[in-house]
Amino acid sequence: MISLDDITVSYGGFTLLDGVSLHIGDRERLGLVGKNGAGKSTMLKLIMELQSPTSGKITRTAGQRIGYLPQIMEHHRGRTVIEEVMTVFDELERLNRRVDEISQELAERTDYESAAYHKLIVELNEVNDALVLAQSEAPEESVERTLTGLGFKKSEFGRKTETFSQGWNMRIELAKILLRRPDVLLLDEPTNHLDIESIQWLEDYLKGTYTGSLVLISHDRRFLDNCTTRTVEVMLGHLYDYKVPYSQYVELRKERIAQQKAAYANQQRMIEKTEEFIEKFRYKPTKSNQVQSRVKQLERIERIEIDEEDLSAIHVKFPPAPRCGDVAFEVKDAVIGYPSNDGRSAAPDVSGGRSAAPISVSLAEKSSLAGESPAAALPDAKIVLNKANLIVKRGEKVAFVGRNGEGKTTMMRVLMGELEPFAGEAKVGYNVDIGYYAQNQEDILDKKATVFDTLDRIAVGDIRTKLRDILAAFLFKGEDIDKKVAVLSGGERSRLAMAKLMLKAHNLLALDEPTNHMDIRSKDILKQALQAYDGTIIVVSHDRDFLNGLVDKVYEFIDGRVKEHLGGVDDFLRHKKAESFRDIEAAPSDRPANPGRVQNSRGSEGASPRETLNAPPGQHKQAGPKPDYQQQKQQSKEEKRAKNRQNLLEKQIAELEAKMADIEKILAAPTPDVDIMDLTRDYLERKRELDAKMEEWASL
Repeated sequence: MISLDDITVSYGGFTLLDGVSLHIGDRERLGLVGKNGAGKSTMLKLIMELQSPTSGKITRTAGQRIGYLPQIMEHHRGRTVIEEVMTVFDELERLNRRVDEISQELAERTDYESAAYHKLIVELNEVNDALVLAQSEAPEESVERTLTGLGFKKSEFGRKTETFSQGWNMRIELAKILLRRPDVLLLDEPTNHLDIESIQWLEDYLKGTYTGSLVLISHDRRFLDNCTTRTVEVMLGHLYDYKVPYSQYVELRKERIAQQKAAYANQQRMIEKTEEFIEKFRYKPTKSNQVQSRVKQLERIERIEIDEEDLSAIHVKFPPAPRCGDVAFEVKDAVIGYPSNDGRSAAPDVSGGRSAAPISVSLAEKSSLAGESPAAALPDAKIVLNKANLIVKRGEKVAFVGRNGEGKTTMMRVLMGELEPFAGEAKVGYNVDIGYYAQNQEDILDKKATVFDTLDRIAVGDIRTKLRDILAAFLFKGEDIDKKVAVLSGGERSRLAMAKLMLKAHNLLALDEPTNHMDIRSKDILKQALQAYDGTIIVVSHDRDFLNGLVDKVYEFIDGRVKEHLGGVDDFLRHKKAESFRDIEAAPSDRPANPGRVQNSRGSEGASPRETLNAPPGQHKQAGPKPDYQQQKQQSKEEKRAKNRQNLLEKQIAELEAKMADIEKILAAPTPDVDIMDLTRDYLERKRELDAKMEEWASL
């Protein structure tokens, strides 16, 4: 279907792809993996003929329809979301017009036996067949289903595309590609700007509805496993093809390298012994025949080579965190959102959300909000979080999870002082110094600056002498430091933004989707560095593998509320009775999306439909099961859940106490090779975890 034969791509003296070949068959599900900059995106550009190879040949089936989603793209402006997506059906409109034209012409003609008349009938049949294939359902229904699956609300279909962030415009382009139903889909990191619910929808679409070929670049292990059946690794200019999903590829790759090394070692021992024999008996006439035989044997032998591996990796170690107050960040009864600007439409949120740029609220406005509903006091305001409460203490590692648009990035803006609550309180603790990693690196980094200049502009003091070392730790070496930011890949920009955090010792790291665009190995190393970091961490992420073992508290953002869950990600998922974030976020919410008041069918302000259903008896009639039975059933479930959780906590508490006792013994009589600082830090982390679990156990 698509063939790349002996392809070489070179830039000056550097060879990116060296004589590689690849065949993509019908209905093939292929995952391209490898480090950032290995050449994965280049291969997709070659297939799309957006780039030409230095040598080699690319063959595509004639008439093949290919849908391509790049990492970074130009977005159309001036149309609403629905108008922009409906442009994919322009061809259908042309076909329908052609059907009308042919039908009109056939009705007027009387030369039924002529070749021209017969040709019109054939064309009419072909056009009708094309319409049947392309239009299995009404275009409006297809568009609505696709946009809803990708996270858009019906109320947003009429908004202009330029009022959305780059991430949401990427979803619009993805919707257009999927609605065209191409024969081949080329997706370059499609999950970077999707929340977990949308990832689940896309995953289900690719597994079930879509029947064409798929070439997928992604750093999401689970997404690769669920959507692909073949894995092709791009490494140091070569391709390594495995007919299995990603997880199995990892194991097979380890086995292949181990077998190669073992075979290489055996062959080297045999060659060494043969050469010793030749050298020892070279000049003995009685052994001349054997010597010649061994010489010919060495000449004929096919030397085993071990595939060269790219072992370069980022080396991250965050500076020690300065001392700060016991509470790093606290929010009390906060009402948070975005007011409109004199009633005009809100500006786009470049950080990845849907809403406006922040506008501060005066003390008078806050006072007026104290005694009434925020929506009532600010009828044009977009209330994102209502009566939000959270507290992050020094040294805690906390995750913000939830669907896009639920307020995670908004809370980050409150933390950074870019946004003030309408009501309530939000404050940063004493002596807290925040290092912020924003989600929208494309908008924050100066594209005209070089990699070195990006750090040099903000570095002060002795750190300026270490800039090259810091950049080298993030794999910017040699000529790489003189590259313009504009030419960097998404992963390279992520690494550069993370390097900026190393220029100063912070005691609170606020990370908004830090693993977007990062390759899998870089994500693992970053996670290890964050685990060793002795300061406070607040991280927004949808990546369960990244969060697992990193955080000790989870705040769930759902339906305008913030819910605290003590423990790590696994504890959170266990509490939610789910196997993954996707199960949680894909479930229908039990409250309206807008935490403020809503309008009733007559246009007047009143209680939400859910409030109406939950009103006291006598205020409305609502058929359903008897409340006593439902309450009893729910109570039984909660008691069983609490009992199971209590048993698990008791087991975990016992394990923590045993580990802490072992550490106490070592600290009581340390040997010279014991790192007392590391042991003390480990002991304090376990004590903090123990306190949290004891508190939860007591509440149960």
